[in-house]
Amino acid sequence: MYIFNSGCIFSMNNAYIFFLLLVISICLLLLIRLKSYNESFYNLNNLRSYERKVFSQHGEDGVLLELVRRCYDDPTNKYYVEFGVETGMECNSRVLREQLGWKGLMMDGGNENLSIGLQKEFIYSSNIVDLFKKHNVPKHINVLITDIDFNDLYVLHRILQVYTADILVCEYNGTHLPHEDKVIVYKHDGMWDGYNYFGGSLLSFTKVANHYGYSLVYTDSTGTNAFFISNALLDARAEQLQLENVNNVEALYSKPTYNNGPNGGHHDDPQNRPYVTSAEVLSH
Repeated sequence: MYIFNSGCIFSMNNAYIFFLLLVISICLLLLIRLKSYNESFYNLNNLRSYERKVFSQHGEDGVLLELVRRCYDDPTNKYYVEFGVETGMECNSRVLREQLGWKGLMMDGGNENLSIGLQKEFIYSSNIVDLFKKHNVPKHINVLITDIDFNDLYVLHRILQVYTADILVCEYNGTHLPHEDKVIVYKHDGMWDGYNYFGGSLLSFTKVANHYGYSLVYTDSTGTNAFFISNALLDARAEQLQLENVNNVEALYSKPTYNNGPNGGHHDDPQNRPYVTSAEVLSH
């Protein structure tokens, strides 16, 4: 015999509705938490969350691609210069060439590969402008990357006297703390010898960059490279860039993590060679 119990059916429907609402509420809560997590991880103001290695030594590729995306409405088919690239297989400009179709000049003192635009050239502050002219570098460069492990700041100073750029990526010497304005003494044929006597401090690079109208916006998490953007572009693309702590060397300094010398950098210079300041570089 079938007995119809309307009270039981009503109770079951209520339970089902309650269960369904509970599931929907949990799903909405999870979506809100996931959105919050993604926004905090990929925070527009936090470039560290974009670090990603494709061809670069560390996470520079991801940061550079993100800055390029924010700087240009169309990030394709632009021009770069990078020197100190060795074979060009592990460097910062390769991702621009292969993923965005950029063209440009690479130079290295010991390697040449014309198929990728790599020229074998020894680079000094006295010849860098002539090398740019020799290889038809335009007066305005979209991304300029320097990494020659010794006279970098002097060479950058000479370039910026004649050329302009949108983005600079420069290897700095993170051994020196963010309040220290320290640069090696220029030596025409100087080369890195494995110790912490090379390049210049983050403060020194920032002061020279500021002199030519560029602002510090980021350093990578290994304390190796500093990123600068032209002040004109910072103003024009302020809404898209949304960067924090611009030119705040203390806040943007990253301690090196690539060796076990002072402050996590390379080992102390056994020759105890002297340093100069960025002001002396600018007068060089």
